[in-house]
Amino acid sequence: MLNFSRWAIFAIILPLAIGVLCAIPSFLPDATVAHLPRFMQTRVNLGLDLSGGSHLLLEASTQDVAKQRLTNMEEQVRTELRRGDPRIAIGDISARDGKLSFMVRDPSQVDAAVERIRPLTQGAGLTGQRDFNVEVVNSSTIVITPTEAGIKNAVKSAMEVSTEVIRRRIDEMGTREPTIQQQGDNRIVVQVPGLQDPKALKALLGQTAKLEFKLVDTTANPSEVAQGRAPVGSEVLPYVNNPSGVPFIAVKRQVMVSGEDLTDATQGYDQSNQAIVNIRFNSSGGRKFGQVTSQNVNRPFAIILDGKVLSAPNINEPILGGSAQVSGSFTVESANQLAIALRSGKLPVNFVVVEERTVGPGLGADSIRAGLIASVVAVVAVALFMFVSYGRFGMYANLAVAINVLVILGVMGILGATLTLPGIAGFVLTIGTAVDANVLIYERIREERRRGRNVVAAIEHGYKEASRTIFEANVTHAIAGGIMLALGSGPVKGFAIVLLIGIATSVFTAVTFTRMVVANWVRRTRPTDIHI
Repeated sequence: MLNFSRWAIFAIILPLAIGVLCAIPSFLPDATVAHLPRFMQTRVNLGLDLSGGSHLLLEASTQDVAKQRLTNMEEQVRTELRRGDPRIAIGDISARDGKLSFMVRDPSQVDAAVERIRPLTQGAGLTGQRDFNVEVVNSSTIVITPTEAGIKNAVKSAMEVSTEVIRRRIDEMGTREPTIQQQGDNRIVVQVPGLQDPKALKALLGQTAKLEFKLVDTTANPSEVAQGRAPVGSEVLPYVNNPSGVPFIAVKRQVMVSGEDLTDATQGYDQSNQAIVNIRFNSSGGRKFGQVTSQNVNRPFAIILDGKVLSAPNINEPILGGSAQVSGSFTVESANQLAIALRSGKLPVNFVVVEERTVGPGLGADSIRAGLIASVVAVVAVALFMFVSYGRFGMYANLAVAINVLVILGVMGILGATLTLPGIAGFVLTIGTAVDANVLIYERIREERRRGRNVVAAIEHGYKEASRTIFEANVTHAIAGGIMLALGSGPVKGFAIVLLIGIATSVFTAVTFTRMVVANWVRRTRPTDIHI
């Protein structure tokens, strides 16, 4: 137990030295850290409650997911039936009551149409169900109905994509270390340290950025459009800046070009010095945009963002070259936000803010100050107690605690973990419990000495017998911390992270490191008695 080879000593000191080294940048100014080697730029991130910032809880609309799936299926059905051989002619597709329905003009082609449509449906996860049911009604009408399993699977996929899109949008703002995580089935928590004004963040995240170009239905009756009714195959959308004075307009439901074909979007100015967004399509989008504008010269073309018409200019000539401009009474700020949203990709679902909090930097500074005071008081009190109670061995325990604190910070820096106010509470708890292992060991050594064992035998038995109790006690702590990490969120998860790291490092420093130090002292001094 007290024999340590050079390799064993090296294996103990090396990880502790790396942990302490990685903790140092957390105490240095930003300017100094920037000049350090890249592997040394590991710092503990301060959470929202310590550095201040904004907290938003976003909730997705599952109805929007279902509606978008129907729209996508409608486009796929049109394309599949039109390009197949032979071509299958159908009437206008109706999207009502959450279903798609259309009539096949030639009744003899109904079965062929069903066979072409079925491959467009997919399995809904592991449920064994399809995401759409396809059935024939009245011998010539095909009805496509989304299944519940398909909707649930679509919502899950939409939330995963939304989390990544939100992350890209916040990164575009230049904000460091945001916390973005899914909560439940349809909510996302967004915490951005250092951002005191959440208005811009809410505007950016509240924008789906679903950009579409559709033809205006010029055959629609204006009076019916004003009442929200449109011909079959068209839909009525809000149009605030409509020159006719009616805040609605009828457009074809078929999307001619979508924002998915965009490669870039930047804020700019038009000839009247009004803020606009310059967009550029990829080769496929540019080709479709040029083809649509060539075939529809002198017809109005609606530019739609998130279900609202920004403008409906007339196509005076084909727009070639793969670029266009989006205008709509933008300010410079709103145009820049739209450009960011379009560059980062569209959100597959609409979100609403259901909870909002703002933490001031002053409150965060007070929290750090209070946490530091609590930590210092805890360290001093524990150190004094250990020194008074165990003398030299108490000093070894104090050294282990000091190294343990630095190693925790180093590990958090390596993992990119975020320190929150509950995390500081975890630190204080770790400091108090870190010496528990040493107390158990030293009391066992006392007991072995009282039984008449010599110094070396007492120390060996003390470490050996106490280690079992130490490991068992910390396993129960680790189980509790693991449950908090798996099921908790936000502050609870921050506390669990510090607790779990602290358990691992405190056991290593209290048992292995102090045993190495004690063994080295025994070999050097050969004591005939010890005073604990």
